[in-house]
Amino acid sequence: MKMRKLLCMLMALALSLGLLAGCGQQTPADDATGGDVSDQQEAGDDAQQTGDSDLQYVLDKGKLVIGVTVYEPMNYFDENGEWIGFDTELAEAVCEELGVEPEFVEIVWDTKEAELDARSIDCIWNGFTIDPEKEQALDYSMAYMKNAQVVVVKGDSITSLDQITGSVSAEMGSAGESAIQGDETLSALSYVGVTKQTDALVEVASGASEACVIDFVMADSMIGEGTSYEDLKVIAELNAEEYGIGFRSGSDITEKVNEILRDLWSQGVVQEIAERYGVSGNMIEENFAG
Repeated sequence: MKMRKLLCMLMALALSLGLLAGCGQQTPADDATGGDVSDQQEAGDDAQQTGDSDLQYVLDKGKLVIGVTVYEPMNYFDENGEWIGFDTELAEAVCEELGVEPEFVEIVWDTKEAELDARSIDCIWNGFTIDPEKEQALDYSMAYMKNAQVVVVKGDSITSLDQITGSVSAEMGSAGESAIQGDETLSALSYVGVTKQTDALVEVASGASEACVIDFVMADSMIGEGTSYEDLKVIAELNAEEYGIGFRSGSDITEKVNEILRDLWSQGVVQEIAERYGVSGNMIEENFAG
């Protein structure tokens, strides 16, 4: 009797252990169709999004987020606080052709590439100098406008770079800052970095800096007779350059925008906008011709 009872207990124990083992084997199977699959799907979605067409990404959003700074005559505010300017209106015309809305976001110029990589913005369209050294990090549209870096001073007492003894200012991360660093005379002076090119003009106008380096396109529009900075003048041109639109590296939207720009040129739209903002003489016509 005792033996039979012992055998029954052993059988019951074996059955219980078998069920437990079965449950233990089931858990990974459940995970494989539950949490693990969800995690894998999420990772797959992220990978798919990363590999998506940049053009399709913008079309799906229904808007192109454009990184800009206040830079007359390219992007600046009117009396109602609305963005206007050559680049502003050109971007609006391109977005209309794309079938999306433009959204202008004011950025810190020194962090523009980081903003682009993080998808906080979709492009940099703000009198953006084409820099061959950055062509591995981002895509440029065709060059559409000529520019140069110029040295601006106050009054008539300074006529050459070697007469500057005070500080020189420029927008941080700009072509103007690079031009200062690359010039033997200017790089030996005390440097003041500011967040906007207009701030560099204010530095000189107030006497805080003796000179500044800004874009010729801005200087041509904002200083001299009939402007708010009548006593400022250009004394030197440091280097010639060209403007383009900056997109994420490998972006397929770049060529689409180039195509639209050429279409807008053939329709006379680009020329009309350029005339309105006084930059007609700076346009690179041969590039628009294709």
